[in-house]
Amino acid sequence: MNKNLSREEQIALIYDRWQKMTITSDPMFGLVMQNKEICLELINRALPKLKAKKIIQLESQKDVNSVGARRVRFDVYVRDSKNNIVVIEMQVNDQKNLPARLRYYQEQVDHGLLHPGEDYSILNHYPTYIIMFCNFDYFGRGWARYEFKLTCTKDHHLRFDDKRTIVVFNALAKEFDSDDQAIKNFLALMRNKDDNNSRFIAQIQSEIKRVKNDPERRDGFMKYEINLMDAKRKGLEEGLKEGRKKGREEGLEEGRKKGLKEARLSSIKDLVSTLQELNIEPDVIKQKVSEKYHLSAQEVNEFLKEE
Repeated sequence: MNKNLSREEQIALIYDRWQKMTITSDPMFGLVMQNKEICLELINRALPKLKAKKIIQLESQKDVNSVGARRVRFDVYVRDSKNNIVVIEMQVNDQKNLPARLRYYQEQVDHGLLHPGEDYSILNHYPTYIIMFCNFDYFGRGWARYEFKLTCTKDHHLRFDDKRTIVVFNALAKEFDSDDQAIKNFLALMRNKDDNNSRFIAQIQSEIKRVKNDPERRDGFMKYEINLMDAKRKGLEEGLKEGRKKGREEGLEEGRKKGLKEARLSSIKDLVSTLQELNIEPDVIKQKVSEKYHLSAQEVNEFLKEE
């Protein structure tokens, strides 16, 4: 965000971003899915064979923090009346790590289901489904749906039957199988193409409008973004101060170059530190740092390794 803008102008830009959010915006997706009716229908459209009847537990931005392990924050976490566990994620940017990411998500789901001293067979009572809606075609086959279950390499009809399923949707798909017709309109909505004849899409759009007009939700989003803005400004000011000091000590020209570098690094460090204190997911931190400082994913990863 432009540092030359007044605070009022910066807040106005944040408000404008709130008003322009769509279903693929991470905060908006989670807020819309808090509507159990919409969430249940999306699950049944994505998993037509599941035939879920009722949501017993629904959490958006569910924080999973296993001791000594990387924390995870699920966009949407659901348990239905048959103890099916469904995690729904919206992924706009291809981080080139989808299979590894989903492997870890599966593990973290199980951590929340099996308690110390309990038998492993308890997990059989909690079939898990992880649904990933992507605005890109990770596997490159052009399919709308990629569904994965563990099977024997010699005989694919022999299933491991560990009650785990992963479904990855490709919003860029042009062709749809019969099982994917129900989700077709939602994938189109991810590309900002509305179907005026779809009751479900109209319901989602109506919910988005209702959320945007909710003062409590709007203020919560703006407070989060303002905190980010303040953290960046504070880091930049302190970094510049430190940079100038080093510049005087090491010579005007060399100090100027090094000072600017130190200012930038200090600003990034303060932003990362603030986001970590807010328990923001590491992937989101990387995205924010990349966007605000125009760094590549590799540059961000190298910086965080140094930390």
